[in-house]
Amino acid sequence: MKTKLSAGSKTLSALMVSAGILFAPATFGLAPVHAAAASVAGLPDFADMVEKVGPAVVNIRTTERRLLRDPNMPDEDEMQEFFRRFFGGQFPQPRRDGQQQRGQQRRAIPQQEQEVQRGVGSGFIISADGYVLTNAHVVAGADEVYVTLTDKREFKAKVLGSDTRTDVALLKIDGSKLPVLTMGDSNKIRVGEWVVAIGSPFNLENTVTAGIISAKARDTGEYLPLIQSDVAVNPGNSGGPLINMRGEVIGINSQIATLSGAYNGISFAVPIDEAMRVADQLKKSGKVTRGRIGVSISEVTRDVAESLGLKSARGAEVSMVEEGGPAAKAGVRAGDIVIKFNGRDIEKSGDLPRLVGNTAPNSRATITVWRQGQAVDLPLTVAELQSDEPEKGARGERGGKQKSESAANSLGLQVSDLSAADKKELGVTGGVRVDAAGGAAGAAGIRENDVLLQLNNTPITDAKQFQSLVIKLDPKKNAVLLVRRGDVARFLTLRPAPAAR
Repeated sequence: MKTKLSAGSKTLSALMVSAGILFAPATFGLAPVHAAAASVAGLPDFADMVEKVGPAVVNIRTTERRLLRDPNMPDEDEMQEFFRRFFGGQFPQPRRDGQQQRGQQRRAIPQQEQEVQRGVGSGFIISADGYVLTNAHVVAGADEVYVTLTDKREFKAKVLGSDTRTDVALLKIDGSKLPVLTMGDSNKIRVGEWVVAIGSPFNLENTVTAGIISAKARDTGEYLPLIQSDVAVNPGNSGGPLINMRGEVIGINSQIATLSGAYNGISFAVPIDEAMRVADQLKKSGKVTRGRIGVSISEVTRDVAESLGLKSARGAEVSMVEEGGPAAKAGVRAGDIVIKFNGRDIEKSGDLPRLVGNTAPNSRATITVWRQGQAVDLPLTVAELQSDEPEKGARGERGGKQKSESAANSLGLQVSDLSAADKKELGVTGGVRVDAAGGAAGAAGIRENDVLLQLNNTPITDAKQFQSLVIKLDPKKNAVLLVRRGDVARFLTLRPAPAAR
């Protein structure tokens, strides 16, 4: 029995260990599991770091003022309804022009102003004299902002400025010798390194969560490439710091990717280097000044790059040039591919607005575009980007149609020449108008009244020349057409139909 029991115990123990259930050796007479202990010893310990940096992380509470009438006093509409029901509607009606009826004084309904809570967020102190960083959306629309420290001291904060494009706001509280966080270098972060978020999710102050950096330079922000992590971030964490293992701030927690509104495994932070640049401007002037050149852009696809002779799908495709803007004055055209700005490569379209935005208004710059198979340098003067500047609407097409000069070709297009009035209106010297689009062109989204400006690297001058260019196309290769619709121009890829036999 002993032997049997011993064997059974070992078998049961082995099964339980294999199932991930570990027991103390004294219980079953087993050897200690050193591998598990070694694994636990290798995990990071955040306790000392959090104890050091935690006091500089703050809770931010925002309120708004609302006028509330005395709940014990009925309002005028309620009084009217009361008299209508019980006295046949004989209660005197108020004058619609706002004047008092003769011999009567309208009784003012007592009202009082009350401060009500609007939202909760997080932030962190960046200087001992009370400068605090948070997200712009945390304080947007607030009448009052209150900052609470971990020692329960509460301060009324002044919003020195906020920038919605980067979602950064700078606050000031009246304090001295306050705990401060150290700024890190967000350019030196590495994918896979451990990071910690501290904030007030669901108003649970000084909550600590940990994870790793999942990716760098995610293009989810208009002017900033954001840091992606798997640190748990929930409503209320916004504006709090993302901290590395050295206790340095590398980002401001700003966004989450979610279907439910709560944490779903992906969160984003504003890089602290960019945030501090914004904070410096907000401290000096209360606003952020950025450059602009007046273009609309889109990504360059692989097919477009190949057809235009670019070695790789990089740069920013110019889809529209603002009339009279810096780019237009420099000679930038719709269909140009911007490959450099001030000598810095444009790898993806999002790089261009960031580089331009960081350029001081009224300064000289050089934009390099890929046009008709070669790089062209164009000098320009950068203008100032106004806050929330609206995009210009597309202009309607004008001018009568010219007689069609071509039957449907291998691209499925029938086109006609532009009139002189059309060219003047569009600001072009050549091009053709689409009279009908079928086949490959129709499938690509080209439609009647679109204007074709370029085929591969060759500018289109008129319908006859366009037809001769189409005839020479290789049906085994994609072609790209620069198509203008209203004020916007885009390259579209299409494959010519093979010649009929």
